Amino acid sequence: MTNYAATQKAGGSTLGLAVIYVTTLFFIWAVITNLLDPALAAMKTIFTLSTIEANLTTSAFFIAYGVMSLPSAGFLSRAGYANSVLVGLAGIVAGCAIAYASTVIENYPVFLVALFTMASGITLLQVAANPLIAAMGSPKNSAFRLNLSQAFNSLGAACGIFFGSSFLLQGEVFKPDVVVTDALRGQALIDIGAVYVKLGLALAVFICLMFMVRNVIAKNAPQTTGGVSPWTAFSSKWANLGALAIFFYVGAEVAIGSNLINYLEQKQILNIGKQEAGHLVTWYMIFAMLGRFGGSALLRFIKGYNILMVAALGAMALCAYVALNYTAVQGAATGSFVMPIVNVDVPVSPGTLLGFAAICVGIFNSIMFPTIFTTTLERSSAAASATSGLLCVAIVGGAVIPPIFAAVRDATGSYSLAFIVPLICYAYILWFASAARSAPVHAIEENVAGAH
Repeated sequence: MTNYAATQKAGGSTLGLAVIYVTTLFFIWAVITNLLDPALAAMKTIFTLSTIEANLTTSAFFIAYGVMSLPSAGFLSRAGYANSVLVGLAGIVAGCAIAYASTVIENYPVFLVALFTMASGITLLQVAANPLIAAMGSPKNSAFRLNLSQAFNSLGAACGIFFGSSFLLQGEVFKPDVVVTDALRGQALIDIGAVYVKLGLALAVFICLMFMVRNVIAKNAPQTTGGVSPWTAFSSKWANLGALAIFFYVGAEVAIGSNLINYLEQKQILNIGKQEAGHLVTWYMIFAMLGRFGGSALLRFIKGYNILMVAALGAMALCAYVALNYTAVQGAATGSFVMPIVNVDVPVSPGTLLGFAAICVGIFNSIMFPTIFTTTLERSSAAASATSGLLCVAIVGGAVIPPIFAAVRDATGSYSLAFIVPLICYAYILWFASAARSAPVHAIEENVAGAH
């Protein structure tokens, strides 16, 4: 019996509940992940870090995908989807506790350990939730369902950036030209610790709720055999090609997003404070959310690889525009306008278009991850859990690409020139989408011996 037939037999209301709970997971891990952007800006100021040192916040987080994804896939194949979700959530709570401890002892390396721990839990959630939501229904609509869930992921991302900027970047220490004293550093770390304590408590409550419906999730999940080795994904051509696409996509998105606050606040770009820049970066994810909702609708009528090609071209064009205008100089503002939702007063200056070009990359990022994911699952000859594990390993691109971005920035003194790095990443995604057009596809199943 196929996954689709099994879920139909289980009943539409049961399937609907399972989809709602899994979609909530996408929202939750997005909030946690996108606290990284304001956290990077906060740590850079609090501990007076270089650009490369500050980008260790993203590296510490995303390197967990490289270390933990294949073990997570092995755990998933034995413990099942419901148990994997519960363990993943518990890992995030543990990370929040360590983050609080790091603020008490005022130690940046311990904070990095906390990020790794949180990311390890999120890795297990990602390995489980992506194939889970893709398999819950008709195979032909798998990309639609995953894009729709990723739209709520983008909503969580926008919330994470906005609230993170509001609470992680509050206080005098983040005002322009302020000298960082021990007292200011201590107060800022107290504020950051309080954020992670509240998140940990909220997630502990959610774990209890998930435990109560674990049987609903297990009933609608793909069947696991317990004998699938996560290493089998390396034998599939398309699993490897898709993994590279995920590596470059996540690396590009994180490199841009995590440095966007520092980019926008520059005098020659928008010349605004860190907190205002952080609120403005919320639109980076709002655009991604709107793009995913719109992309979900389009994917019912247009092949995913065609939309992926358009998205890659759009992202490349915007990155090229930012990079080629690296010589932009500061000019007097000719006016200002208030950005809706985040209520930020944005000056109109020569750098305004550059700032918004960088933010608008989010529109084209929108459908990339879920479309690459389902495109790969439909073409991989390895089992869904193994392929998902390898794809989640590739999220380690978020640990590798941002330091390269930072190194280019520090070497050239220009954030704009550093946009050449994500430009190259998007070029590979364009090739991947083009190559996928002629590859045979199959339903997303746990045991697959189909196309390469």
